[in-house]
This record gives sequence, structure tokens and C-alpha cells, in this order.
Amino acid sequence: MPERRLWQAISKRQVEGWKFSRQMPIGPYVADFLCREAKLVVELDGISHDMRQDEDRRRDGYLRAQGYQTLRFANADVMSNLEGVLMTILAALNSCPPPAPPACGRGEE
Repeated sequence: MPERRLWQAISKRQVEGWKFSRQMPIGPYVADFLCREAKLVVELDGISHDMRQDEDRRRDGYLRAQGYQTLRFANADVMSNLEGVLMTILAALNSCPPPAPPACGRGEE
């Protein structure tokens, strides 16, 4: 449910024109949400991530080496403070060049 809630808020270029994709592979990993233009990965972490912190650090290191910034949010944050999560995502996006306008005649994926 948290993933769906965040997806509804960031899909279809709703965040100042930035395009996000869901469940996108980057090397051996799959990003929960990815904005390729900004090289921004957004990960949602449930309780199981408390026991996988070493794995998450390796993953974040790999993504950083590929030029990606990773933002991590707890599922509870998405459910109780979606506006704050979106503001944090937008702040990261605002540090990037503005997104290119969508190509004419192409629909959203």
C-alpha cells in the first residue's frame, strides 16, 4: 500500500514534470522508483530493511558509483507524512537540471 500511495503521487509527471518509473533494474538491483533524468532512486523500506542494513549500504554504494542518488523512506513515513516525503523528493530533484518536456505524440508509460 505505501508503494501504491507514493506511485499515485509521483507518476504521470506530477512532480514538476519529472518522470518516474516503477520497479526499474539498475545493474543487479531493482529500484522501487527511478527518475532517470535526475539519476534519483527512491526506495521504500519496511520493517524487513532493519535486518538488511548491510545489504542496503552495499546497494546504495553500487548505485552511487553509477551516479545515482538514493533517497530512502520508511513505509510509515509515506503513510503518515506523504507531503514531507514529496517535499524531500522535490528538494533532491531541484538540485538537478529541469526535466526535458515529453516528446510530442508519445504517451506516458
